[in-house]
Amino acid sequence: MNEAKPATPSDSGLRTLSELIRGHAQRQPRHTALVQDGRALSYAELDALMDRVAAALQRDGVAPQDAIAICAGTSLDYAAVFLGALRAGVAVAPLAPSGTANEIAAMAADAGAKQLFLDAPVARALEPVAGQIWAGCIMLDDSGAGEAFTAWLAPPGSSPAPVAVQPQWAFNIIYSSGTTGMPKGIVQSHAMRWGHVQRASIYGYSADTVTLLATPLYSNTTLVCFFPTLGYGGTAVLMGKFDAAAYLALAARHRATHTMLVPVQYQRIMALPEFDRHELSSFRFKFCTSAPFRPELKADILARWPGGLVEFYGMTEGGGTCILVAHEQRAKLHTVGRPAEGHDIRLIDDQGREVTPGGMGEVVGRSPIMMNGYHRQPEKTREAEWTSPDGLRFIRSGDLGRFDDDGFLTLLDRKKDMIISGGYNIYPSDLEAVMRGHADVAEVAVVGVASERWGETPVAFVVLKSGAVTSAPALLEWTNARVNRIQRLAGLQCVDSLPRSAIGKVMKRTLRHAYPPPGGRRREPDCMDS
Repeated sequence: MNEAKPATPSDSGLRTLSELIRGHAQRQPRHTALVQDGRALSYAELDALMDRVAAALQRDGVAPQDAIAICAGTSLDYAAVFLGALRAGVAVAPLAPSGTANEIAAMAADAGAKQLFLDAPVARALEPVAGQIWAGCIMLDDSGAGEAFTAWLAPPGSSPAPVAVQPQWAFNIIYSSGTTGMPKGIVQSHAMRWGHVQRASIYGYSADTVTLLATPLYSNTTLVCFFPTLGYGGTAVLMGKFDAAAYLALAARHRATHTMLVPVQYQRIMALPEFDRHELSSFRFKFCTSAPFRPELKADILARWPGGLVEFYGMTEGGGTCILVAHEQRAKLHTVGRPAEGHDIRLIDDQGREVTPGGMGEVVGRSPIMMNGYHRQPEKTREAEWTSPDGLRFIRSGDLGRFDDDGFLTLLDRKKDMIISGGYNIYPSDLEAVMRGHADVAEVAVVGVASERWGETPVAFVVLKSGAVTSAPALLEWTNARVNRIQRLAGLQCVDSLPRSAIGKVMKRTLRHAYPPPGGRRREPDCMDS
């Protein structure tokens, strides 16, 4: 009897991730698919566990195009539930455990989740809103707050009823970070995810790929590398919690070939005194996305860490993606690269008109890889879209940028973070770049706060380097002497750390709420008068 030829991402037409994993399980059953903390699943074991998950969902009446939610720390069982649900044609809403209890309950309800998979820490956090959660709760860690995962699973050897997944069906519902109001559910289709897997073919994914992932499984940042790794039959090594030294040890031990990290993780890894003592020659590609990536940090990585470095700029919603192949485009490290092949990226002004060449505008993008829309929020979907004069649908990014003469995009700031002070536009990134030039500054974030005199005024939050000798007043004076009078800071606070999301984005809304300090007064500078 001839063994069926497994589907591969290079085949024409839509292939589901479930089909690809089934093919790898047939061809290389003992090859390791997933690793975490000394536990591993081969492709045969992962395929069988996915069958048990899919069969259990069908047993419980979860139908194709229904949804489940997962809110837990990274684990192999988390991954198996996600993948098994896809096999049953069920959409997955991976929720951030860092959300408030009310946010998690609201997101699970918004997704229409029939079942909620969680762990003990999340279950404890949700106790105050237990009455708001209608989904059946299944405990991935077998703790006592709900039905134990091992007991819920269908028996070993179970096979689910086959499901003919359609390209437009929801693959997952990724909830935005919720920087303004409640998070929005971004519906990504099977066709969109298939596009991500196909696009990854140029980055050397194969059966001998070992991808080290240190960001959470609920994040699209992680998933854009996780799914291609499994799609091509490689091995994904998962970290439950990021630690720079532990990351390097894992990379060396597993001979990692690929990784996805956010800028703050790169920063912490490169700052380790022992970095250069680690054997990292196995790396083929390192990826970065999700937050501003400083050119000097890119240059340091290129100088000291083997393998290529690729920065992706885009949105979870899809639309346009820019790619900077940093190891080939070293003169453009201050940019986020050029639009990917087949991606149309334009810049528009506040009136929705395209800007003239060389002008600054909001980045909008269109590509074959775009979200269906925001889940149950058609009005928000329309707000996120821009229609070109020739009738094409684009997704708005909220970022401000400018193209150079070579077609590389430089990001200037988030549109919502731009400070309008006395009628003048102030870009926090400009001030942050100046302040990083001070020898004692490790990290900095500038935000706009309300001002009776100017409408808004900039203030800075600074993390000083160990052994720093400067003070907040001295650093404020140093900065204001180096910027124009419009940009001068109204205040500066030294803090132990900047608040960040799980994928490294500075939470500027939190900083705005933290200023001025309790009992403090906000100084109103005469910056417009001097």
